[in-house]
Amino acid sequence: MALQDIVEQTVTGLGYELVEIERSAGGLLRITIDLPWNAADPQSVNVEDCEKVTRQLQFALEVEAIEYSRLEVSSPGIDRPLRGEKDFGRFTGQVVDITLKAPMGAAAGGQVSATRKKFRGTLERTEAGGWQIVWSDAPAAKPGQKVSAKRAPAPLQALGFTLDELREARLAPIVDFKGRKQGGGLT
Repeated sequence: MALQDIVEQTVTGLGYELVEIERSAGGLLRITIDLPWNAADPQSVNVEDCEKVTRQLQFALEVEAIEYSRLEVSSPGIDRPLRGEKDFGRFTGQVVDITLKAPMGAAAGGQVSATRKKFRGTLERTEAGGWQIVWSDAPAAKPGQKVSAKRAPAPLQALGFTLDELREARLAPIVDFKGRKQGGGLT
C-alpha cells in the first residue's frame, strides 16, 4: 500500500483530517492533521491529538514496512495551507496569501503590475461561484499613528481566480494576541 493511502486511512480512521504529508531528507516524515470543520463548534488540534495519531501511525507504518527515521505529527498552524474547495469555503472571509502559477495583472483591470503573482487579501466567493481576493494597496497605519480623517482611503481591488490557477494558498500568518475574530473559521 502507498504511503499516502496508509497515512490517510489511519488519520481519517481516528477522526481527523489529513492536511499534508511531507518527506524530507534525512528520513523525516512530517504529517499535518486537523479536526474536521464544524462551524457550530470550531476546535483545534492539541498535543494529545498529535500523540494519538503518532502512536497509531508508527504502528501502521511498521506493519507496512515504510522506512522513515523520524515521524512528526502536528497541527496546520497559523499559516495553514488551503487545499481544495472545502478549505476555501471554510476560510471565506479570512485574510489569505495566494501565489498564482502565472501573472494575472492584466486581468485586474491594469491596476496591478503585469508580473505580479503574490497577493494578500480577504478571500471571497464571487456571485458566479468562483473565488476572488480583495485587497487595498494602502500602507497599514502603524500602532499609535494618527491617520488624517481627510485622507481618502485607497480603493479596494479584486482579483478573481480559479483553484487551477493557484500555485499555493495559505492563511495569512496574522498574529494578534487577542485572537482572531470569531466566526472566520480558524481552528
